[in-house]
Amino acid sequence: MNQVFTDKAKKLGFIAVGFSKPTTPLHFDFFCRWLKEIEIGNINYLKRNIDIRRDPPRLLEGLKTIISIAYPYPLSKPSTPDGYTTSRYSTPQEQDYHLRLRRLGKQLCTFITEIFPESKSRVCVDSAPILERSFAVMSGIGFIGKNNMLIVPGYGSYCFLVEILTTAQFPIPSFEGPENRCGSCTKCIDRCPTGALKAPFYIDVSICLSYLTIESKDNIDKEAAGKMGNTFFGCDVCQEVCPFNKSDLPIVSIPTTDAILSMTEIDFIEIFRKTAFERVGLEKLKRNIKLVLS
Repeated sequence: MNQVFTDKAKKLGFIAVGFSKPTTPLHFDFFCRWLKEIEIGNINYLKRNIDIRRDPPRLLEGLKTIISIAYPYPLSKPSTPDGYTTSRYSTPQEQDYHLRLRRLGKQLCTFITEIFPESKSRVCVDSAPILERSFAVMSGIGFIGKNNMLIVPGYGSYCFLVEILTTAQFPIPSFEGPENRCGSCTKCIDRCPTGALKAPFYIDVSICLSYLTIESKDNIDKEAAGKMGNTFFGCDVCQEVCPFNKSDLPIVSIPTTDAILSMTEIDFIEIFRKTAFERVGLEKLKRNIKLVLS
């Protein structure tokens, strides 16, 4: 049964599929300690629903299986004609990944119903209080690197994660514990522009450039702005230096920085509607561009 589902998922473009039990997730205690120690600014929502994170069946009555599936995003960075870039996952010429992957996940939920007619399923794409990387590790599709990213062996970390919670009882492979394939490598920690990666598996979100340029509602101070390089949306450095990842040359897929700076809200929505950029907003993009140009 697992292989039938996996084959279906891979036909839809997913690169890895795994199955785990809906138990208290791996690293839950570490996560709780981290929340107490780290100032997380505008993403305090992480501190809510801790009881649900501990007990996933609260998300779906009768939950029996958590299916973790990984979907790839491009190895090349989106670039403006004048050489400024954004994180790879932003895919500005495609719909926001939340929309795309939810649609694919719902197709898989329908497929589960065909196999288990009485079952109920739910798709999670960054939309529920669940430790998705922990369950991905428990399912066997990858391991968590020192940069806190899930690394899929043979592919790397340039991928999105989707969870399908289902009352269908899939066979669950045995889990013998997490593995650490990073060894003595500390490239991600050594090269983090702001020092947000303070230790293996430990990030200070409040000074991470991805957080500052996308999530934070506060101004970026001069010191952090000076470390943005030529990237005005997110930061991929801790992934770019990872030996498990490959990278391609940037692809021009965004208007020039001057064009973005002169955009009206109407122009912006016409070009970036339903993309990751729309979620961030024109005002913040302009702010970020001005910082990298200064």
